[in-house]
Amino acid sequence: MLAKLLPLLLLLIGVAAGAGAGFMLKPEPETAHPDQAAETGTEHAAPVPEASITTEIVKLNNQFVIPLVAKDRITALVVLSLSVETAAGRTSEVYDREPKLRDVLLQALFNHANMGGFDGEFTKARTMDVLRAALTDVASGVLGDAILGVLITEIARQDV
Repeated sequence: MLAKLLPLLLLLIGVAAGAGAGFMLKPEPETAHPDQAAETGTEHAAPVPEASITTEIVKLNNQFVIPLVAKDRITALVVLSLSVETAAGRTSEVYDREPKLRDVLLQALFNHANMGGFDGEFTKARTMDVLRAALTDVASGVLGDAILGVLITEIARQDV
């Protein structure tokens, strides 16, 4: 009888512990800095947005598949999904130039792979920043100031 109730008891304890942890770790609501409240004469001033630039995220249609080659053999495949951040209203420019954009992004990904960028701990912040910067640079060459950044929305590596 106890053996049948033990999994249910453990489940209830786990749910209660998870709910308690969620409640305890809940972020506190944002409040105005005391100096800001004194200047405005209110205790709960709304935060001021840092930038008023409106942007759009354009998801590129297909994933990018990058083979990793060592000793003339494919040792792994890296699959990425990319999106492009652009100024509002410029989405059609991205889609109009998508074949050329995909070509330069793919070449930049091949270059990153050939330099060992997908070896080891390839998801480290510094490595990902280098990759994002390279992708944004080549994308800007195709679309100019329409590109604000390239976002890596999915990345996976499968060893063969």
